[in-house]
Amino acid sequence: MTDAAVSPPSASKRRVLFASLIGTTIEFYDFYIYATAAVLVFPDLFFPGGDRMTAMLASFATFSIAFFARPIGAVVFGHFGDRVGRKATLVAALMTMGLSTIAIGLLPTWHSVGLIAPLLLALCRFGQGLGLGGEWGGAVLLATENAPPGKKAWFGMFPQLGAPIGFILSTLSFIVLGQVMSEGQFMAWGWRIPFIASSLLVIVGLWMRLKITETPEFKRAIDRAERVQAPALTLVAHHKFALLTGTLAGLATFVLFYLMTVFALGWGTTSMGYTRDQFLPIQLLGVCFFGLFIPLAALAADRWGQGRTLLATSVAIALFGLVLARLFGSGGMVGVVAFFIIGFSLMGCTYGPLGAALARPFPTTVRYTGASMTFNLAGILGASLAPYAATWLAGHYGLQAVGAYLTVAALLTVLALIGMGRIRTEGEA
Repeated sequence: MTDAAVSPPSASKRRVLFASLIGTTIEFYDFYIYATAAVLVFPDLFFPGGDRMTAMLASFATFSIAFFARPIGAVVFGHFGDRVGRKATLVAALMTMGLSTIAIGLLPTWHSVGLIAPLLLALCRFGQGLGLGGEWGGAVLLATENAPPGKKAWFGMFPQLGAPIGFILSTLSFIVLGQVMSEGQFMAWGWRIPFIASSLLVIVGLWMRLKITETPEFKRAIDRAERVQAPALTLVAHHKFALLTGTLAGLATFVLFYLMTVFALGWGTTSMGYTRDQFLPIQLLGVCFFGLFIPLAALAADRWGQGRTLLATSVAIALFGLVLARLFGSGGMVGVVAFFIIGFSLMGCTYGPLGAALARPFPTTVRYTGASMTFNLAGILGASLAPYAATWLAGHYGLQAVGAYLTVAALLTVLALIGMGRIRTEGEA
């Protein structure tokens, strides 16, 4: 039976694509408001007492917790996604992420409860990571497993668009709050608004998720009795090479993105002397290029191949690392703007085809777990410590060391993509 024979009608496909997009938009919005608050708010309210840089490093440490929770979420939600189905698992992942984010907006600070405050913050951050660990892989499969032949990257691009849209919404929320209230009001209670407002987005996401049906490829796996009892164990036993190369294939993507966002925001508003209101709009401009290049890269991937598109982009990221210090460290507005436009454009080029590329090497029976694990293990290697490591490198050795860090990550990704090119499975379009 062909994919076309079991593909849902166009109206259903549009619903599926929107459900995959709205879900990841919510998930990444939740994730990014934490990243922004980790720079602007949490050092003062949850980690006071030391100098500003020490407090920020402590805040970045809680930021990294989510990345270690994400593989756990990938295994837990991946198990049910490969055993029970994509739809029900995606609803549970969204609820886990959403409730954790809303709880952050209600937490007491250090000045109210002392050490309990950062511990509760860390717990909620773990919940965010757990939910996102199960969300991304399911959203990608929801899109790609409904894709017609030759459109895997294009369909897989829709959940990827959730990243820039979520980032834009989160950044706009902080920009608007900065305009309508004083610094004192913002630090006292205004920072809580983006976290609590997430509840409205979660309701919309759940409504869309509950209206979709199961994917055709998973239905076939049920009909053929192909499901395995322990997807994670099957993955490790029979797909180790795909797991390793997929993890390293996402390395440069994560390093680049968290250098462009969390590290750049922290360094720009401390060592470079920019204010929050000056810096966030520049960063937001770059994210618009991120969103623009995601669909362009997906079209290129469907035409010339996912591996070739990602390989060319990874080489370009390695070269970008060599000029990072010259652009970002110039201190001038023109250099900073160029840094964000070029960096985020490259981010779009690598992120657009990444979802389809990471899902491709795995068969349907372990695809939810496999795609989720590679993406989230790449998050641990590439993103969990990136803001901390880059801040430490920049403080001790200058921005040239940060650029070298990015270049090395990109070269490792190039090697992994070459290895991935040798894997051919039923999931390949």
